[in-house]
Amino acid sequence: MKLFDIFTMLDFAALWYFLMCWIVFSLITDISRFKKHSISYAMNEQRKKWMNVMANRELRMVDTAIIAGLQQGTAFFASSCLLAIGGCFALVSAVQDLAGLFSVDPILKDTLVAGLELKLLGLTAIFAYSFFKFGWAYRLFNYCSIIIGATPHRADDTPDEMAIQINKATEINVLGGKHFNSGLRGIFFGLGYIGWFIGPWMFVATTTLILVVMVRRQFFSKASAIVQL
Repeated sequence: MKLFDIFTMLDFAALWYFLMCWIVFSLITDISRFKKHSISYAMNEQRKKWMNVMANRELRMVDTAIIAGLQQGTAFFASSCLLAIGGCFALVSAVQDLAGLFSVDPILKDTLVAGLELKLLGLTAIFAYSFFKFGWAYRLFNYCSIIIGATPHRADDTPDEMAIQINKATEINVLGGKHFNSGLRGIFFGLGYIGWFIGPWMFVATTTLILVVMVRRQFFSKASAIVQL
């Protein structure tokens, strides 16, 4: 059975729109000249300030506690992705029964089953992508905590060596935040992807809704304005 026997051109157009929204939003937020107006960029600047303040502390329990909090949040989302992946596989195994509720024609039923299976595999891939992003972010925050532990006090090291160590901690921290944001972005767009199970027009509508919400939160939310003051 060919893909064009399973999906219509409208389905392919909706999927293309979904992917373009995800890719373009990621490019604008991460590498375009507009990224400086996003809350993610503003928080990265706060991470840099944090690492400089950390270097002046004699006791760094506060910093390790913050890192632990970041790891806990990352672990929560990673676990949630695993549960979502398990749920998708469970639905794949039950897709025959689900298709039987909507169609009694054998040919239509086979097409419906194949379409549902492919859509579920796509949703599984999205959650798997997010899981790997969260898993790597968790390790990066772990590395950052080690670098913080290896950062000497300013009085015990030369300015150049101290600057190198602060820069290492900052870059690893920012990179961990970037991967965490990518994983969270995958979950949000995964919610938009669910609209495809209803139909291509609903897929477009839910994708657009998710995109509007994410653009607002990144660039026009009250939180973004406060952080960038």
